[in-house]
Amino acid sequence: MDVEHGKTFLDNINPNSLTVIEGAFGEPSLAVACESINYQFERQGYFIRDTGNSGGKPVFNKTIGLRDTWAKINKG
Repeated sequence: MDVEHGKTFLDNINPNSLTVIEGAFGEPSLAVACESINYQFERQGYFIRDTGNSGGKPVFNKTIGLRDTWAKINKG
């Protein structure tokens, strides 16, 4: 994607792209999840472990969301 003259890629970032879910629950095995494996969180999408500074808590980044067919049916 080309960037307009005088702008940077930061001007094209979705301001709603960061969603932090505090107090979420997961299986205990996620505490030692490998950073090179994708995990599917039920009804949410596929996530990968973020190995950056997370203050000791496991952090997962969504790589692909799931389609919501029911939302389309109810909307239409």
